[in-house]
Parts: sequence; structure tokens; C-alpha cells
Amino acid sequence: QVQLVESGGGLVQAGGSARLSCAASVGTFRMNTMGWYRQAPGKQRELVATITNGGSTNYADSVMGRFTISRDKNTLYLQMNSLEPGDTAVYYCNARGKIATWTPETNFWGQGTQVTVSS
Repeated sequence: QVQLVESGGGLVQAGGSARLSCAASVGTFRMNTMGWYRQAPGKQRELVATITNGGSTNYADSVMGRFTISRDKNTLYLQMNSLEPGDTAVYYCNARGKIATWTPETNFWGQGTQVTVSS
């Protein structure tokens, strides 16, 4: 019902920038929040940034001031500046919401896009 397709990953030098996009096909899904998460090798998936329907944003401390999340209808973006080798990870797009008003919140995930920052 919900499809999330990320793009924009790749190899970037430290100090450089990259922009990720996530195109969401949601059908009748009542999406509340979209976000970016990342998972580095050997580590758990962690929150990078989220944005609500109302535009409220939340960032991980590690990316505050360097990354900017934005949303245009059903397309989600992540502008990443001043990239560091520690930002190397697979980045996943997330959509959270309800299939119907009486159902619990559900999460959907994209397939992920690799971002590699070289020193």
C-alpha cells in the first residue's frame, strides 16, 4: 500500500554535501510523520531526523546544524552538509501513520540508500 523509494546516496568526500530524496506512494494511508533513519555496519538503526505534517522537525544531536529535513507533499528530502566519515551508513526513509482512523500507527520503510563519506 505504501511505497518509499530513496535516491541520492553515493560517495562523498568529508566536508562535502549530499541530498537524499524519498518519493512516497501512499494511496489511502494517513501519513502523519516522515523521517530519515540510518544504520552503519555493526550498529543499530538510529533516527536522523523527522518531520510532521505540520512541519515540526526533530533531529539527532549528531546531525543538528548540519542536516536539514524538508518535505514537499509526499516527497521527503534530507540535505546533508559538512559530512563526516561517521555519517557513513545506509539511510532509510520512513513513513508513519494509520491505514484507517481506528487502526494503530504503522511504519513503512524504503529499501535504503548508501551514503559513504571518505576522509
